[in-house]
Order: sequence, then structure tokens, then C-alpha cells
Amino acid sequence: MNNNKKPEKITIFDVAKEAQVSKSTVSLVLTHSDKVSDKSKEKVLKAIEKLGYVYNRDAAALRSKKSNLVAVVINDLTNPYSAQLAVGLEKHIYALGMVPMLVNTGEDFQRQQQVVNTLKEYNVSAFVMVPAPGTTKDWVNQLVHSGFPVINIMREIQFADAPCILPDNQKGTHLATEHLLEKGLNKLAFLGGTTEISDYHERVAGFRSAISARNSTSQAQEITAPTNRQGGRDAFHQLYKLAPDTQAIVCFSDVIAYGAIEAMREHDLIPGKDIKVIGFDDLADSRLMRPALSSVRIDADDIGKRTCQALSEILNKSQPPVRTLVDITLQIRESSS
Repeated sequence: MNNNKKPEKITIFDVAKEAQVSKSTVSLVLTHSDKVSDKSKEKVLKAIEKLGYVYNRDAAALRSKKSNLVAVVINDLTNPYSAQLAVGLEKHIYALGMVPMLVNTGEDFQRQQQVVNTLKEYNVSAFVMVPAPGTTKDWVNQLVHSGFPVINIMREIQFADAPCILPDNQKGTHLATEHLLEKGLNKLAFLGGTTEISDYHERVAGFRSAISARNSTSQAQEITAPTNRQGGRDAFHQLYKLAPDTQAIVCFSDVIAYGAIEAMREHDLIPGKDIKVIGFDDLADSRLMRPALSSVRIDADDIGKRTCQALSEILNKSQPPVRTLVDITLQIRESSS
């Protein structure tokens, strides 16, 4: 007698029979669909555990031409906020039963093209992207029309056929600027960011709208700079040459603010006293600085949650909102109080 006979493989039909549901219901549970009741889901999961069924995702991917991978294409992982954003996204992507594949484009559109073309070969289920400068509507639309769901986050590619999840950038800088104006300060500046990215235009628009709403004679400088610490240093040095009597600055990001504060000290200025400073992002280190940095807070976890809600809708053949704004809050600390 041959005792080495392999046990028969448990199939999806066996699970359906044990759970007393249809095969399609089992499939919906395995693919984490929202279109199945909690009661049916519980019955299927109990049957899977009892029978020891193992879902072959590779085979399913071959059949559906899609894997359970979600490509998370980040513009600049050297930026501390990008790291916070990646963590927020990972948490919610895993909650969908999917696996994030994180890549960095270094703010380079050509590199973005290369990594996306490579990831398409892996039949990823979707792309979640912070678009690099130079990303066009036509490029995004071509990716969408080739069958890959795309969600843009943090930056908007106007009129593209992809939903976008954005912080309310304009509200953030409007509130920050309003806070400074209420202190009677009228010689202000906006530092950092580059004109190739949508969030720069939104944040500088909030700065301008607050000044305009006051109908004041405020003097306002705007200086663009790369979104890194050195960019903040260079922008402040340039500002100090143009307008040494500046009383307060609103920065494109906390990292820009860090560089600007370092540059202030080189001119024997006291940040928060001689010149008020407000950042954007509210990084964890900002509250630990001296002076503690006032900043516009973006909840990275909320960005991740809203992104995955949109992703779930797309994967379940629903249409999410074209544009979702995530609210911000202004955190007032020593640097502007």
C-alpha cells in the first residue's frame, strides 16, 4: 500500500460548500471586497480556518492580470514629511489586504517614468503617486487608460483622469498669514517652494489671499527655493538683502523654516523675536526646536485613510470624488507667538 499519497488540495469550492455560500461570495471575501455582508464573511473565514485553505494570490494575479501590490511612488523620501506620509499610506494599504511597494523618484519626472514602466510589468493593482515636477495630464491619463488605477496625492495634476487627495494648502497658509497680520506685522515674506509644483501655487495663494483680505498696505516678498534645508538658508539670505526689515515669514515647509532659522542666526537675529516664523507640515522635530516652530499641521494618517478609501472605491468599480481636500490645523508655538 502506498502511504505517500498527497492529500487532495483544498479548493475554493470546498470552502464555499463548508460555509454554505456561493463560490463568488468566497472570492469576494478573499479579495477584501466591500460587497459581502459581515455574516457571510465570518462564515467564509471560519471555513477557511477549519479546512486550512491557502489562497494562491500569484495564480489569482495571473488570472486577473493584477497582483495585490500597490505602487506607492513618492517624490522625495529624503524629506521627513514624505517618510511620515509613506507610513500613513502603508498602514491603510495593509488594512485593505494589499501590500505597498514603495519607490522614490527624487523629484525627477524621467525617473518617475522609468519606475512606473517597471512596476507595470509587475501588474500592480494601482499607483498612488506624489507626482514629480513635469508630470502632465496626458501622461497620467495614458497610465489610467492603460488599465491602471491612479490616485495622485499631495499634488494635483489639473484635469487629469485620476482622483487626487490634497491637504487644504491654501487654507493653511491663509490662516498662518492671518495670524501674523493680527499681531500688527505688515512686512511679511513667503519663502520656499518651486513654481513647477501645484502645492507651491496653492500655498502662496493662501499667503496672498490673507494679505488681500486685510486690504492692508503690507509689504510682501515671495522667494522660491528648493524644498530642502539649504533652500531655506539661501532663501533667507536673499530675503535679507532685499528686505532687511522683514518682520515675519511664512515658509513653504518646516524644512525650509529650519534652514531660514539657521540663516537668521548668522545675521545675529533671534527667531521668534526679531522675525516671526511659521512652517508647514508640522514635523515631529518642530515642537522640539528652540524656539518651538509654529506650523500648519497635515495629518499624514488622514491622507493615507482618504487615499485608501478612494482606492477601495476604484477597485470595487465605484467612482471616488475627483478632488478630496483634507483639513489642516494651525499649531501656534514660540516662533510666532
